[in-house]
Amino acid sequence: MSSTAERIRSEVERAIQRSIKGLEYFASPAPAVGPTPKDVLHERGTLHLYHYRAVADEIYRIPILIVMATSNRGYILDLAPGQSFVEYLIGRGYDVYLIDWSPPLAADRNLTFEDYTLRFIPDCVQRVRDDSGVDDVTVIGYCMGGVLSVIYAALHPGDFTNLVCFTTPIDFSKMELFAKWSDRRFFDVDKLVDSTGNVPSELIFSSFEMLRPATRLAGQAQLWENMGDERFVRSYRAFERWSTDTLPLAGEYFRETIKELIWENRLHKNELVVGGRRVDLGAITAPMLHAMAEHDHIVPYDAAKPLIGHVGSADKEEIVLKGGHVSLVAGPNAVKRLWPRLDAWLGVRSV
Repeated sequence: MSSTAERIRSEVERAIQRSIKGLEYFASPAPAVGPTPKDVLHERGTLHLYHYRAVADEIYRIPILIVMATSNRGYILDLAPGQSFVEYLIGRGYDVYLIDWSPPLAADRNLTFEDYTLRFIPDCVQRVRDDSGVDDVTVIGYCMGGVLSVIYAALHPGDFTNLVCFTTPIDFSKMELFAKWSDRRFFDVDKLVDSTGNVPSELIFSSFEMLRPATRLAGQAQLWENMGDERFVRSYRAFERWSTDTLPLAGEYFRETIKELIWENRLHKNELVVGGRRVDLGAITAPMLHAMAEHDHIVPYDAAKPLIGHVGSADKEEIVLKGGHVSLVAGPNAVKRLWPRLDAWLGVRSV
């Protein structure tokens, strides 16, 4: 058989095998996520506070409270064994708690920044204190969970010991694509919120999709090429499940986000008022770390960079790592890049 014929036969056989695997892919159930054992410490409407069970013989004294973005499920930080940020932390001896969210109900439509930062987070911090028996707490916020954590920290400067943010936007004028689709000349946020109550998850998901419209097609092409690699397929499916599992947003919280942050950029200007109090980022004096992704298409570097300059902490550091908005914190690159860097920074500040 000629070399050309052999190559053709090989490609045909490969295509057949990929097609078989593809049929198995669509027929099989979605992969399980969030495998790390945990207990529900507290539930309050859309909020769920989890405590992960310790596995290390020696535990750092200061517990960690992770604050997720209200638009996304927390299991991105606990996808699968070996790909779990939470699993890594408890394996390194940290005592880990996490604030996760479920879809807001009709009764939650009036939730605002004030509820999240003056009620929910402080309440969870106190519950972590009571449960751990330790007054000190490290707060870690991811993306908009970082925004809520920063607002909380500025309004409660003595309530926590360390503050860590991942890909947290501060200068919303640099969130250029979000600013374009929410341009006040064309986007009637009042009409949307007044007519829908809570903002549908489909709108939130579509806004992320518009940032990189070809990403999903490129991912599917990559999946097709690697259909025979079961480990790749399991990882892809877990990430895909999370990326499409977008949550609705409480209506008033969404209205505030558009008007106060995106349109007026008040957090960056130190003009944001929450609960009648101005959010002065300079009031944050605790040790702080901000990790950003070099290729973040959701929170560009220029949008996140000003945070460290705003805070008043003497002990503060920013790091910029290769990766994107999600791959910074989850997946094989995070295992090698962010997680060890955070462990090195946090370990000496958790005793």
